Parts: sequence; C-alpha cells; structure tokens
Amino acid sequence: MTSLELVTDLYKPYRITKKMKCTIIESMDGTFVVKAKSNKDLNSIFNYLDSRDFYNHPKLVDSSRTDIDIFEYIEDSEYMSNQKIIDLIKVVASLHSKTTYTKEITEDKFKEIYETINDNMIYYEKKYDNIVSNIEEEVFMSPSHYLFIRNYSKLKNNLAFCKKELDKWYDLVNGKREMRICTIHNNLSLSHFCKKDKEVLISWNNVTQDTPLLDIYKLYLNEGMNVNFNTVLSTYLKIYPLESDELKLLLILIAMPVEINIDGDEFNSCKELSRIFDSIYRSEQLIRPYYLVDDEIQKQ
Repeated sequence: MTSLELVTDLYKPYRITKKMKCTIIESMDGTFVVKAKSNKDLNSIFNYLDSRDFYNHPKLVDSSRTDIDIFEYIEDSEYMSNQKIIDLIKVVASLHSKTTYTKEITEDKFKEIYETINDNMIYYEKKYDNIVSNIEEEVFMSPSHYLFIRNYSKLKNNLAFCKKELDKWYDLVNGKREMRICTIHNNLSLSHFCKKDKEVLISWNNVTQDTPLLDIYKLYLNEGMNVNFNTVLSTYLKIYPLESDELKLLLILIAMPVEINIDGDEFNSCKELSRIFDSIYRSEQLIRPYYLVDDEIQKQ
C-alpha cells in the first residue's frame, strides 16, 4: 500500500481531487494537500521562519513519510492580478526583511557574478550577429527574419547598456567583502500566492539562502508581462530598500537579453519575437525612472 493510500485510509476523505502535481483530500477532519516529498527539510525551514515572526507559509501537517508531505489546504480568492501581486510583494518584502543577515565573502564572489553575466552577454552578442549574417545571405526575408532585422538595433543598444552598467556595478562592489543574504522563496509567481483568511506563499520546494535580488528577478520573469511591475518594485523598495549595488545589479538582470530562436514554425517565431521585443520595451520603462533619479543627482 502506498503512502497516499495509507493517508486516504487514515483521513477517510469524502472527496479526492487531482490538481497539477497535488492531491487535495477533503474529509471530516479538514481539507489537506498531499504533495511529493520535497528535497528540502521544510519542517526545519518553517520552524526557522516562525522564529523570525514570518508566518505566511502553509502549515506542514505531516512530514514523517518518506515520499509525501501533507499540508493544510489554503483557500484563495479571485481578484485582479495587479492587486494580488502587490499583496504578494509585501509578503515577500516581509520575508526578506525578517530573515536578512550579512555574510562575509571573498573578492572572487563578485568577480564570479561579473564574469557569469559578461559571458552571457558575449554569447548573446555573437548569436545575434550570427543570425544577422545568415539573414543577409537570403534573397527574400521571411516575416520573422524581417521582424528581427527591424529590431536588431534595439538588441544591440540593450547589450551596450548592460555592459556599461555591469562595469559600473563591478566598480561599486570593488573591495566589498560582505553581502546581504536572506531566505528567498525562489519560485515566486501569482499562482504560488493565496489570500483569503490569510496571506500565504505556497510551493517552497526551491527555498534557499541567497541574495534577495533573485526573488524579485524571477518574479519579474514570471509576471512582468502580466502586471504593472513598476508599482510592484516601488512597493517592495519602500518596505525593503536595496543597497545601491544591489539595485543596480537587479536592473541589469531585468535588462539582460534573452535567448532567441527563429528557426521553427514561422507563426510561432513571429509571436515569440514580438513577445521578446515587447519585454525589452517594458524593461526599459521599468528601469528608466531609476536612472533619471541618478541623472538628477549628478546634475546637482
């Protein structure tokens, strides 16, 4: 008999529902969510969060089994995405502020970050140039290739901006020997936030200790095209202000170029390119106000 069968025998549910990778069991004792065992020690993690007065996580009802975890079921309310993500980011800012500590690091840590981002930009620059070279050999351009060529200068300008800002960031952290670390959820999206009787972040399988930037960056990747992220970021910064080098690195990550593949179905290639260029435009709109502030300070 499997653990799930043992659990259903124990709880005697009157309804069992499959939802994504979860099983929801409704019984006279309550409603519970059964998930595959996490590779994280969620019991210890949640106990730590409780000790830091952060309670916006689901209750882990049973973690004693080897292949499954049982959680309390959290009801969710349906409301506007732009409202919901503000509620989410306030909880995330609370998580970061309540678990932040300073970690000593070596000089190689920032060098490693610099080289990783710089290598990515070199890769993208070469790939974009190769795409252009291949397109220039064509007698007639396909719609997707024409769309790429029309916006190629946007990609080049974006890369140049990121390179310049990355060098400025490296100058900021030169000689710095500590970094702010906190507990990050590391899997943020609107689908992983529930709000009804209480506000709860769910799906903690990727939780780790790292820079808070990663949570905001990954949330932007997941939801930046669906919501007004300008308000999201400003709300977060009011609760948990980032240091100057942290903010600069976050803006660089947001502006970073992405992988482009236009060798498949023509309709899907055009659709994907349109999404990418729209994303670049949105990123520019998001980060521009922070550089306008810098410009004003320099003029004073």
